[in-house]
Amino acid sequence: MSLQKLKDIDFKELWIDVKEAIGGTERDFTESSLGKAIFILAVPMVLEMIMESVFAVVDIFFVSKLGADAVATVGLTESVMTIVYAIGMGLSVATTALVSRRIGEKNNKQAGVVAFQAMMVGLIFSVCLAIPGVLFAGEFLKLMGATDSMAAEGYLFPAIMFGSNVVIMLLFIINAVFRSSGDAAISMRVMWLANIINIILDPLLIFGIGPFPELGLAGAAIATTIGRGLAVLYQFYLLFGGHHRIRLYWHSLKIRFNVMLKLVKISGGGILQNLIATSSWILLVRIIAVSGPEALAGYTIAIRIIIFALLPAWGLSNAASTLVGQNLGANQPERAERSVWITGYVNMIFMGFMGIILAVFPEFWIKLFIGEAAVIDNGTLALRIISFGFLFYALGMVLMQGFNGSGDTITPSKINFISFWLFEIPLAYFLAIVLNMGLFGASMAIVIAESFLAIIALYVFRKGKWKQQKV
Repeated sequence: MSLQKLKDIDFKELWIDVKEAIGGTERDFTESSLGKAIFILAVPMVLEMIMESVFAVVDIFFVSKLGADAVATVGLTESVMTIVYAIGMGLSVATTALVSRRIGEKNNKQAGVVAFQAMMVGLIFSVCLAIPGVLFAGEFLKLMGATDSMAAEGYLFPAIMFGSNVVIMLLFIINAVFRSSGDAAISMRVMWLANIINIILDPLLIFGIGPFPELGLAGAAIATTIGRGLAVLYQFYLLFGGHHRIRLYWHSLKIRFNVMLKLVKISGGGILQNLIATSSWILLVRIIAVSGPEALAGYTIAIRIIIFALLPAWGLSNAASTLVGQNLGANQPERAERSVWITGYVNMIFMGFMGIILAVFPEFWIKLFIGEAAVIDNGTLALRIISFGFLFYALGMVLMQGFNGSGDTITPSKINFISFWLFEIPLAYFLAIVLNMGLFGASMAIVIAESFLAIIALYVFRKGKWKQQKV
């Protein structure tokens, strides 16, 4: 057989795998080739995360046309909205661990029971966050360093985002249900729907195009909420009316406190690890705000671009988490470990390539969002420095998701606490404020702390205690 024919066969097989990954599959991921399992899970997960990152980039692209104050308001809001994301991701971690185990055990009906309990827990958390978020929106902006005019003009943005956080919570949790069951293509399609709606509504509601009212910054929040809200309705339609690995039956719709308590216990570590990580970002924003609105706006845009690059890598990491859970459920711990190593290598290659692109051409990407010279200079500085740590970010996130997929959420919490609270924040304060290095010092602290995290995670993961985790 000629070399050309071999190439043709490989290409055809690759195309078949891509179609299976995007179209959905009934493949048993505890038995099929590990490399193929990672590929088929990772493709829709990466595309899903790209769509999640598009949310951030699209919003900041249109909001940047309103000026530096509007961008800074979004940055301050998002820094505190990370609490919502932390809780949503923590519940998603617990949901992934339990659902993937039940799927690995071939107990799909019990996986549906877990899914409903996870949604109920998310609903309770979202109500507790919505009330103070709406009532004290303006005060929290001032607390985070916003000027009086920024708080007066932009308070509706955080009020709407916090008030509607239930759609964020449910979107995270239900997509985790589909991903961990092996139906990653469904989660991908959900995010595509949410983003298409958001992209259409953002300019219409921000600038008042055609019959739509000109709502400014508040329009961005409304557009995002509508997009995510309609996506959640689509998720419910699929859960109740679909014919997939996991679905909700009437007997699933009962409160089971034992399952809810197990979810809360596991998600406690997941929430804690995310709160530790995201609260460190809140303090970083507060440290950077001392350098002025231009530095804060530049940093906000740089972080949005970095998120755009990082979220596809999170998609790869989620594939590792699902495979760890399912293979531990199928009593194949060594296969679970191999899935993490393979995913980690692939992630490092991808993130290394992305890091080079952003570090070499940072100004080009910042200029896509804003034209103010001072903001461009600050954004370029932050983007270039933070991009140097992408290899460590790639390895660290896969290892941490490996722990989470096993149900061990405490170990990542401890690693995050050491890396961010005991190391990153003091270092950022020392470099940025004590040594007066400003945004440069804060950006350096991010790179050093994330690299430190990856090294600790690597050491602990190799010890292998996570393989004995029972959920």
